[in-house]
Amino acid sequence: MKKLTQHNAPVHEALEKHRLNRVVPFDVPGHKGGRGNEELTEFLGERCLKVDVNSMKPLDNLCHPVSVIKDAQELAAEAFGANSAFFIVNGTTAAVQAMVMSTCKAGDKIIMPRNVHRSAINALVVCGAIPVYINPGVNKELGIPLGMRIEDVKNAIKKHPDAKAILVNNPTYYGICSNLKEIVSLAHENNMKVLVDEAHGTHFYFGEDMPISGMAAGADMAAVSMHKTGGSLTQSSILLCGEAMNEDYVRQVINLTQTTSGSYLLLTSLDITRKNLYLNGKEIFRKTVEFAEYARAEINKLGGYYAFSSELIDNDAVFDFDKTKLSIHTRDIGLAGIEVYDILRDEYGIQIEFGDIGNVLAIISAGDRAFEIERLIGSLSEIKRLYSKDKAGMFDHEYINPEVVLTPQKAFYSEQKSLLLEDSVDQICGEFVMCYPPGIPILAPGERITEDIINYIKYAKDKGCFLTGTQDMNVEHINVVVEVE
Repeated sequence: MKKLTQHNAPVHEALEKHRLNRVVPFDVPGHKGGRGNEELTEFLGERCLKVDVNSMKPLDNLCHPVSVIKDAQELAAEAFGANSAFFIVNGTTAAVQAMVMSTCKAGDKIIMPRNVHRSAINALVVCGAIPVYINPGVNKELGIPLGMRIEDVKNAIKKHPDAKAILVNNPTYYGICSNLKEIVSLAHENNMKVLVDEAHGTHFYFGEDMPISGMAAGADMAAVSMHKTGGSLTQSSILLCGEAMNEDYVRQVINLTQTTSGSYLLLTSLDITRKNLYLNGKEIFRKTVEFAEYARAEINKLGGYYAFSSELIDNDAVFDFDKTKLSIHTRDIGLAGIEVYDILRDEYGIQIEFGDIGNVLAIISAGDRAFEIERLIGSLSEIKRLYSKDKAGMFDHEYINPEVVLTPQKAFYSEQKSLLLEDSVDQICGEFVMCYPPGIPILAPGERITEDIINYIKYAKDKGCFLTGTQDMNVEHINVVVEVE
């Protein structure tokens, strides 16, 4: 049998062979290669529908891979410098949850920054692990949370030597990176695993002069959103494991929540994207950085905006910076980031990744074109001219340190009552409140509701942030814990 190399894409090759064999389908899906749903076929294309198939022996099975999916995952592990890799079709949310649940059981402690994605706290609700939050530093000028300070990590380890793992965001949504190598060293000295949420860091593995990746830093697990900066289809992700992890146990944990009907469109996109990044990643991400650096320089010439970058590095809370991120501070022109986000989309036909209270983020990739970068820069210039105003009265921070009273699981499953938001001061929150994107909770189950937090939520609503997480779809009421034993 011929040895596979990074030039191969085993799932893609098997699927193409299956398509050319013209197999008669008497299995699911019921659209039967698109013939049973003409409108969908017209929209997505016949070729796409013909390879939207179910698991079968020639195509392997995602839950128990023994052939082509196994081969593709092994190539991915090699490409990323991992001991093993798992294809995830439930998004990086599922990969983050698998990391937490592979290392922690009910009652176990896990150290993590409080500005984690909701998927990490969701995992705590499901498995019953107890969070030990490290409150991130805050850049007061920009109002954004930063990385994990080494001193804070040391203190958390000292106070909680029985913790099983440390979870690190690397990079954050804004491009901030922590001292990952030092965190790994500290954790391993104290028999703790390191889990890295690399949702926005696929390029760290393939670009040149990038911040260090989770696997290169010696982390035990890393969740990588291939679809975000790698180029695969939305919802496709890869979970990477180091040598210390029992990959067979990790697979069992993944199968607790991942679908048994893995989409071959998503799997193939992961397979082809891994091949493309391995062969062409240096050039892809060189071009990405060039676009981002050019845009950053031009936007900073406009005045009023601040497109920040590696000048923030302090070798502590900002240990490194991801230069592919085009994060732009907007408050000095008197507009919240979400207001700039809305104007760009509604008035200029430009869709950026997100806007929050004081910043916007534009995702840059090699798939962009120079004239589109110029259009973004020109639009920001016009927005400043047409819409800028006095910034007095604007919120100046994006993150409020929470007071944790109960574990997320206990609070979420407790008896609850619904109160008007303004009547909930000093109560214990029983659900999530967050702006999406990015999906970092303003409030998580088990946290004390304060007047500052309520004012922040109301301000975010007034500015047009898309708030999610509450049972009340209008986010006028909030569920609180009835009583604490």
